[in-house]
Amino acid sequence: MDFIEILKVIFLGLVEGITEWLPISSTGHMILVDEFLKLNVSKSFMDVFLYVIQLGAILAVVVLYFNKLNPLSLKKSKEEKKNTWSLWFKVIVACIPAAVFGLLLDDLVDKYFYNYVVVAIMLVVYGILFIIIENKSKNKSYKINSLNELTYKTAFSIGLFQVLSIIPGTSRSGATILGARLIGTKRDVAAEFTFFLAIPVMFGVSLLKILKFGFVFTSSELIILLVGMVVAFITSIFVIKFLVSYVKKHDFKVFGYYRIVLGIIVLLYFLIF
Repeated sequence: MDFIEILKVIFLGLVEGITEWLPISSTGHMILVDEFLKLNVSKSFMDVFLYVIQLGAILAVVVLYFNKLNPLSLKKSKEEKKNTWSLWFKVIVACIPAAVFGLLLDDLVDKYFYNYVVVAIMLVVYGILFIIIENKSKNKSYKINSLNELTYKTAFSIGLFQVLSIIPGTSRSGATILGARLIGTKRDVAAEFTFFLAIPVMFGVSLLKILKFGFVFTSSELIILLVGMVVAFITSIFVIKFLVSYVKKHDFKVFGYYRIVLGIIVLLYFLIF
């Protein structure tokens, strides 16, 4: 591999680490970036890379929230361990819809929806929804103020919204946060639950993509995957901390405006050029 290719992978890792957690669509951004910054790899490997690179971002959640997510921690009381197990069961329940529809629609989505037109439209549509929902939620009290207050029914409902993220440009975090906000979940709680949902979902999707591709990678492909994952991991550490701090004081409208502007720019660019 030459130095330019490594720089491209580093840039893609940065994009993934930033956009995986902000509700602006990581897959959408990765597809759009790939239109301008082509890696010298096969299309089948690129499809795997766009998902497997997300594992680096997911590992950042595991590291940052290890104590909160660890039900076997010796530092936790019996009640805290019980709550942690309950949180994991709620995460699993919330992942069921995405797992079912993801398996059923994976090939269809790959064939018909992985293009800049779909990405741009979804960026704009969900940008508008973010602004509308945040305006309607202004000054309203929250029904759910902590992770412990999430019921299994609520978790499953949020999981249904996560199914929408199958379409590129929607944003997995964006869809689940919107769903949680509509249900009446506090912003920082919605963001954290979205982080935790990503762990089984992205591990599962990445494994599915690798199984379809096969476990035979060249040395260059392995380097691309490892470099991309490491960069995405380091970037995600900072972005997750930023987002948790940001949503405690601000709403999500700024991300809605960003999505709308970006979607319009993308459509205009491809229509003109």
